[in-house]
Amino acid sequence: MSEQQPPKSPTSRRAFLKAGLTAGGAAAFAPSALAGALGGGDPANQPPNIPEWTRSLGDGVAVRAYGKPSKHEAHVIRRDVEWLTASRESSVSFTPIHELDGIITPNGLGFERHHSGIAEVDPADYRLILHGLVDKPLIFTLDDLKRLPRVNRAHFCECAANSGMEWRGAQLNGCQYTHGMVHCVMYTGVTLKTLLGEAGVKPNAKWLLLEGGDSAAMTRSLPLQKALDDVLIAYRMNGEMLYPEHGYPARAVIPGWEANMWVKWLRRIEVGDQPWHHREETSKYTDLLENGKARRFTFVMDAKSIITSPSPQAPVNHKSGLTVLSGIAWSGRGKIARVDVSLDGGRNWRTARIDGPVWDKALTRFYYEFDWDGRELLLQSRAMDETGYVQPGKAELRKIRGVNSIYHNNGIQTWYLHKNGEIENVEIS
Repeated sequence: MSEQQPPKSPTSRRAFLKAGLTAGGAAAFAPSALAGALGGGDPANQPPNIPEWTRSLGDGVAVRAYGKPSKHEAHVIRRDVEWLTASRESSVSFTPIHELDGIITPNGLGFERHHSGIAEVDPADYRLILHGLVDKPLIFTLDDLKRLPRVNRAHFCECAANSGMEWRGAQLNGCQYTHGMVHCVMYTGVTLKTLLGEAGVKPNAKWLLLEGGDSAAMTRSLPLQKALDDVLIAYRMNGEMLYPEHGYPARAVIPGWEANMWVKWLRRIEVGDQPWHHREETSKYTDLLENGKARRFTFVMDAKSIITSPSPQAPVNHKSGLTVLSGIAWSGRGKIARVDVSLDGGRNWRTARIDGPVWDKALTRFYYEFDWDGRELLLQSRAMDETGYVQPGKAELRKIRGVNSIYHNNGIQTWYLHKNGEIENVEIS
């Protein structure tokens, strides 16, 4: 690829609007140019004509008893990669992060990861068992959980295998597939510390076993220290009760840690003095290094970011001019402190604008507006969290980790913006 020239300095939104509103205000935009900018459609429904949808009454209230997106947004859905796993019951679907903005993921779009399909649990039969090294073993119904003091917290949930296909090079052409195993919602529930307080934890307790109610009996070992820190047993997301694919009626929320720890359809918590050794826990979710050794209990998800637009599934639809770059950043170690973006593959970095709330262990939205002159660009983003951790480049990460694992790839992603506005997933040295 030819050497990239530094792009022009960013153009402010105020300057852009000022230029457009000179020489007669809005009339400065030629009608033909304005029509092109709006992306076609049916001229009969565009000014100065009266559009068809104003000529008759629409549906009344309660006709659509549960609201759904416009039919024109029907393409905004979770998608899977059929060849990724042998069975869809033990597979993953991806959040369409290129179609979203802000930081909260709609309930129907949050990625799924199942080990034996979706468990359909009757809430009347739901029970959560708490036993082991406790003073008083307890069984909680769903109503019991709801009667305990509630908390509301927004956190990201990211699969350890997110971006896993990219360890050996650029593979999947779309951020929905490279980075879409992540979502961020507002959880409502009770702290695990509260439940443990009700039962009373014995002095020699150090670990918890979390077991799910699916047919895989998904189990994970959780250090007691983390359980007493910020873990939730959640039953709502974004105000609604959990969806079945997200663990209805109750699941573990373990902020900042890999999603396979977030046991869904949670039915049992056993308190013990050491981690439990399960085949899947000690083999599948470890990071195999070049020398044959493996990193075990790599719970924390390091700082990461991705430009969601422009991206392969969200190409630039204009030939030049003001362009809004948008993306998300997150860190399992705390809050995002800063995000930089590069238009030339990392030669030069510019500080992006963070907008919206910046919460602990949650997605953070960033923007960068610039004046694209139609040249080829190499788009990157780089996140920094409040601990000082800086998101590494892929080459830097591979020098330490190798390419044998598919987990915990938080390397910087590169998008190649072609002159025609199309975007490609690429690797650069």
